[in-house]
Amino acid sequence: MKKIEVVAAIIKDGDRILATQRGYGEFAGSWEFPGGKMEDGETREIALRREILEELEVVIEVDDYLQTIVYTYPNFHLTMHCFFCHVMEGAIKLVEHSAGCWLTKGELDSVKWLPADMDVVERLKLVL
Repeated sequence: MKKIEVVAAIIKDGDRILATQRGYGEFAGSWEFPGGKMEDGETREIALRREILEELEVVIEVDDYLQTIVYTYPNFHLTMHCFFCHVMEGAIKLVEHSAGCWLTKGELDSVKWLPADMDVVERLKLVL
């Protein structure tokens, strides 16, 4: 089975977290934490900064590690490293996503998350 290693940004703004809706592919319409695949030789933090700049056109500061999720989808095995971040520079522009919204802890269940991201949501409910 194919193995994919990715990084995900839990972008905070005060008491709110950014959620983004996939605009393409098998999981189009589902919500996720933005991020993407690591490239050869990249640290997790460098990959996360690059991915967020590409996807949202903002510069982020990677703050604290939250957790690593290991999840097996029907067609691939995912390892997702999740970090709290905040925007340092720029205004968020959705380049690859069809929608985005800021959610408080109490609103996290208001969108349909990807299965692997649900594990992150459950952890956020405990730490926010």
